[in-house]
Amino acid sequence: MNDLSEQSGAPQAPFTQREYAVLLVSIFMAGFCGLVYELLIGASGSYLLGDSIKQFSLAIGLMMTAMGLGSWLSRLLTRQLLSWFVGIEILLGLVGGLSVPLLYAVYAMADESAYYMAMVSVSMAIGIMIGLELPLLTRLFERNTRLKFNISNVLSLDYLGALAATLLFPFVLLPWLGNFSSSLVVGLVNVAVGIVNILWLGGRVQPRFRVGLWVGASVTALALILPALFSAELTTLWQNGLYRDRVIFSSQTRFQHIVMTRNRDDIRLYLDGHLQFSSRDEKRYHESLVHVPMMATPFHERVLLLGAGDGLAVRELLKYKDIKQIVVVDIDPEMTRLARENPLIRGLNGGSLEDPRVEVVNGDAFGYLTGPGAPFEVILADLPDPSHGQLARLYSVAFYKAARTRLSRHGILATQATSAYATPEAFWSIGKTLQVAGFRHITPYHAYVPSFGDWGFMLAGGKVLDHRSLKPKFPMTFLDSESIQGLFHFPADMGPRAVEANTLNRPHLLRYYLHGWQHWN
Repeated sequence: MNDLSEQSGAPQAPFTQREYAVLLVSIFMAGFCGLVYELLIGASGSYLLGDSIKQFSLAIGLMMTAMGLGSWLSRLLTRQLLSWFVGIEILLGLVGGLSVPLLYAVYAMADESAYYMAMVSVSMAIGIMIGLELPLLTRLFERNTRLKFNISNVLSLDYLGALAATLLFPFVLLPWLGNFSSSLVVGLVNVAVGIVNILWLGGRVQPRFRVGLWVGASVTALALILPALFSAELTTLWQNGLYRDRVIFSSQTRFQHIVMTRNRDDIRLYLDGHLQFSSRDEKRYHESLVHVPMMATPFHERVLLLGAGDGLAVRELLKYKDIKQIVVVDIDPEMTRLARENPLIRGLNGGSLEDPRVEVVNGDAFGYLTGPGAPFEVILADLPDPSHGQLARLYSVAFYKAARTRLSRHGILATQATSAYATPEAFWSIGKTLQVAGFRHITPYHAYVPSFGDWGFMLAGGKVLDHRSLKPKFPMTFLDSESIQGLFHFPADMGPRAVEANTLNRPHLLRYYLHGWQHWN
């Protein structure tokens, strides 16, 4: 039952029922691990560089190409097929398991081009090894069944493993472990597959190969276990190098990576690496977003906030005593929990989410707008920047049409609209999109927020806004009668651009946004 007969060309004895079952499970786990690696590399690129469509397309496309190359190369392996399979599982566990830590390290220490070189290299290496797996297993099964049954068994189990990956990755691995730890754990799964095959089928492997496989599995497992044990410390160290201030909170949720930093009195919140606010100047942003539309209409008994899970915009709204209800729709329960329970953020928002007039809905903003419900006098969209496709849809014609249907007859909508200076095409595209969505009058304005730069907003409604009539009803930190008028003046270099509206089918905004920030970074 060893590989001597294989070396001499004699046929191998069929696998026992138990050995056959071990190989079937190996196929399932190979399909699972392979797809998880693709998702991990795509998610890492999306988090670090934005543009999720580009990052996932590159990761999946490169791996699929490399899998084809690996399948072609498998013809060169004619002997010791079981030894090759186990060795590939161990090596795949090492490369795949360390792929995300490697990419994080390259991103922190080098530039974007170096990151892409590392990503291409890792994706190709993983893809080649995945491509080698199935042909080897198919040929091993020739001892027990005919070719057509081999292929159907191997492919069906591989696809089932991929299905398990698609379910576990977004709902278990990413929210509970995060990218960094997930890659190490899945790498250990690959090594475990190799070890189980050595234990149950080791008698079919020559002793000299078996010793080498045990050594390789042991070293690889150690290389993955050590960083896994210290993953919290390593990710904190990496994040402290990535963010300029000390990281005091970090959480990977189903939807995003939340990071809080602190430098003396400056508290900053980041979502997927993008700054959401700095406590030193957030009132400039939130007063501009909230009070301009509130001053523009006398009707604001019911207000809808899309995003804004940090409670800072709610804090500003609660200054209006005639408001009867504020509905906050934020997709991430962890964000709203943090706003309620974290003493630093709660200190900034004044416990605004606990006010009896405030209702918090953890759900998708688009889905909420298309659902049933009474109209609102004011809708405020305080959503993250359109840095990837999932967010860009929240600035689309369809989204704003849905928002318009939820406004009362005299209702008004205001949205943050990215940097009017750094990303002018994105800024004016949002205005064009609102116009195409059916809003009769669009009024752009902007404010200087030191931590962001010159930041833009769009006001949309059914009547022309006379900004000269806007007067503050109470003292504010940033806005007064004079500064309000300055919000509506745009210098020549920030004036309107010839741009396209953003639609679900053609997300021009994403291209405008990424191009603008690439120019400045």
